[in-house]
Amino acid sequence: MNNSGFKYLDLDNKILSALEKLKYISPTKIQKEVIPLALEKIDIIAKSQTGSGKTAAFAIPLCESIDVEENNPQALVLTPTRELAVQVKEEITYIGRFKRIRSEAIFGKQPIERQTRELKQRVHIIVGTPGRTLDHINKGNIILNDIKYLVIDEADKMLNMGFIEQVEAVIEKLPINRVTMLFSATIPEKILNLCDKYMKNPKLIETNAEMLTVEKTYQYYYEIDEREKFNFLTKLIYTNRPDSCIIFCNTKDTVNWLFQKMDSINYDCSKLHGGMEQKDRLEVMNNFKRGALQFLIATDVAARGIDIEDISLVVNYDVPVEKESYVHRIGRTGRAGKEGIAITLVTQRELKLLNQIEKYLDFNIPMGEIPSEQEIELGKKKFDEKQKGKVNLKVEKSSQLEREVTKVYIKAGKNKKIRPGDIVGAIINIKGILAEDIGIIDIQDNISYVDILNGKGNIVLRELPKSTIKGKRIIVQRAQR
Repeated sequence: MNNSGFKYLDLDNKILSALEKLKYISPTKIQKEVIPLALEKIDIIAKSQTGSGKTAAFAIPLCESIDVEENNPQALVLTPTRELAVQVKEEITYIGRFKRIRSEAIFGKQPIERQTRELKQRVHIIVGTPGRTLDHINKGNIILNDIKYLVIDEADKMLNMGFIEQVEAVIEKLPINRVTMLFSATIPEKILNLCDKYMKNPKLIETNAEMLTVEKTYQYYYEIDEREKFNFLTKLIYTNRPDSCIIFCNTKDTVNWLFQKMDSINYDCSKLHGGMEQKDRLEVMNNFKRGALQFLIATDVAARGIDIEDISLVVNYDVPVEKESYVHRIGRTGRAGKEGIAITLVTQRELKLLNQIEKYLDFNIPMGEIPSEQEIELGKKKFDEKQKGKVNLKVEKSSQLEREVTKVYIKAGKNKKIRPGDIVGAIINIKGILAEDIGIIDIQDNISYVDILNGKGNIVLRELPKSTIKGKRIIVQRAQR
């Protein structure tokens, strides 16, 4: 395959247009390997590390293969965490935006009634955690007859979290005639058994054979007494002065304690762990992605699959117990060809864990050089000066795509018997608006949303209030994102 770009993959022009606006210039190694095979409907086992571009590797062929006129779901993606489910759903939505592909994320700790309502509408691709997906299947909320693709993402994480039985229970209910793609950083025996049982002559793809660690991430460790950890952490912050930093802890109690310590001395920080409410977790992740937070203190819930650009420093406040988690933690930095630093604080009792990680990596992590008091003092002054400056929020990779899409709010929904065809009919009667200018339509009980594509949102916002839907004038506004 020619390496010049995605156009050589023979993709739909609407997919190519979205990829261009997402600034996906050329396929990564895993995308080059996976996309053609997936489009040929070949089962795939992909062993790939974090930051390899694997989400787009399966999202692109899924979006390419979807028949948007079908009402029932055609693809199911299983993920181990809620955060990853939301991220994958967003990625699919962005890539499939101009093709009008509708994706829905379903996960625990969110009202099942709300998800049930969404699933009753036309949904092409479902992304869910295994337990909640199984709940919806058992309740009859998901029609499985037309599922053509199953993606199992972060399979080793699902194994470690004890979800494999639920994954198997979901698979047992799916049509046999489907394409199955499994993505995992490691392929332990139980994962291989799963593949043997449920996949047909799968093609094995390994894109991480060169190195388990991220090439542009500089790794160091410091042997520190437990009582000195926090003070030493502040010294590292002053000397490194990161724009964006994740500090990983092994337990939510340590996260809570460290957050209180850092917050009490006015560090721009927040926390993330599995004990938090889902809406709070999503809000924290969104703020950190946008650059509204400088420090995120987190358990491993943030280590897997969360795509945040420009993280210049990762600190392992605790050495991870699972050696695979080290790779995923440090994979948060040094992404997209940029350099990053990963520092691990190691107490004497954790040296054994560090040795296991080094053996797993086949790499001796060097000991960092202790900064001098002069370096720390100078660094603190520069850090304090930097904190007084203006916060520069990050430009999201979807920003160009979103500029061409206007989400329109209509104050009418199912309770007024509004159907997608009613909305489409009213909009295409507007001069200059074609059917291809209308994107995803989301009809709820009392309100509806419709994506207007190709930069024609202002025309619809100006003209649609002058029209009627089912013979009645309706309130039309630009939706708040």
